[in-house]
Amino acid sequence: MERILLAMSGGVDSSAAAVLLKDAGYDIVGCTMRLWDHRKDPQGTAVRSGRCCSLDDTYDARRVAERLAVPFYVVNMERVFREKVIRTFIGEYLEGRTPSPCVLCNTFVKFDRLMDFARQIGLQRVATGHYVRVGRDEEDGHVLLKARDTDKDQSYFLFELNQDQLDRTLFPVGEYPKAAVRDIARANGLVTADKPESQEICFVSGGSYTDFIRRQAGGVDHDFLPVLQEQERPGPVLMADGSRVGTHRGLFRFTVGQRRGLGISHPRPLYVLRLERRRNAVIVGYNEELFSTGLVAERVHWISGRTPRGPVRASVKIRSRHAEAAAEIDCPAAENGGGMARVVFDRPQMSVSPGQAAVFYQGDRVLGGGWIRERIQ
Repeated sequence: MERILLAMSGGVDSSAAAVLLKDAGYDIVGCTMRLWDHRKDPQGTAVRSGRCCSLDDTYDARRVAERLAVPFYVVNMERVFREKVIRTFIGEYLEGRTPSPCVLCNTFVKFDRLMDFARQIGLQRVATGHYVRVGRDEEDGHVLLKARDTDKDQSYFLFELNQDQLDRTLFPVGEYPKAAVRDIARANGLVTADKPESQEICFVSGGSYTDFIRRQAGGVDHDFLPVLQEQERPGPVLMADGSRVGTHRGLFRFTVGQRRGLGISHPRPLYVLRLERRRNAVIVGYNEELFSTGLVAERVHWISGRTPRGPVRASVKIRSRHAEAAAEIDCPAAENGGGMARVVFDRPQMSVSPGQAAVFYQGDRVLGGGWIRERIQ
């Protein structure tokens, strides 16, 4: 009987994964990763529970492990989470980019460090409750596939997984619809069976992202303070032609595509087109000006481990909830993981945001993806 490490988030998906693994004959060791101190933020304000990765989730994961007679560990990964996720999140916003912290968490914490912990306790494989599947291709090796339940598919957040990680990871719920996953948990008397899903970023406990950044820079991440102070300076809100239509209260308060909160009276709705740190300016325009013919992606990762030769036809997601868009991807010869890609859409796409992930698909298969550096107008 193979022993396997299961990441238990305290939600219904990883709980049902435990049942499925036991039924398949695996000897399970449960593990919850402590990523963030939810007891208080830098100003001492109590953080409410009932969100992703909260203390309540840890308690629920422990109760599920006890119910299923599974050994259970809580592993402190706060340091790597702060360094790889929190600091990157803050830095990206202060650079005028829109970050994707859930992708970073999966890449640097939930798989990289989780597998390190598995090795430390003598286990070779891990499992999670992500809604994805793994297949096999004769030429490309392991392939990452969308979940059967496309409404719950999480492949967008896992595009940086590599061949070794796919070889050593099981995704038991990827074959099941969400309703069936809840039925599995309910049939086994698990406390998480009817637990609602969290849609929030786990470390932003209340208020806005800007409030969180200000608290962090004024608390534990002092090296961001000079940049924050610079970006809190008022500056112009400009149309694309350079005409001034207002004054903003801090550049980092805005993201590409934003419409609400501009504080501008105008005959037509205005949207944030881009942020210019050099001029400390927010550039706004009309809805049609948000559309881009393509994008340039950096730090491109190909799951096969090989950069394609020549252009690739694929569909591209530029946000997790964005519909896939048909495109041609041109990839200059470069080592995998450090390359660039130029993506040209068949039809222009709205709100291409630097800092977000662009993920490449062919049907159900995830080819890979990269990080949006700039839009092509």
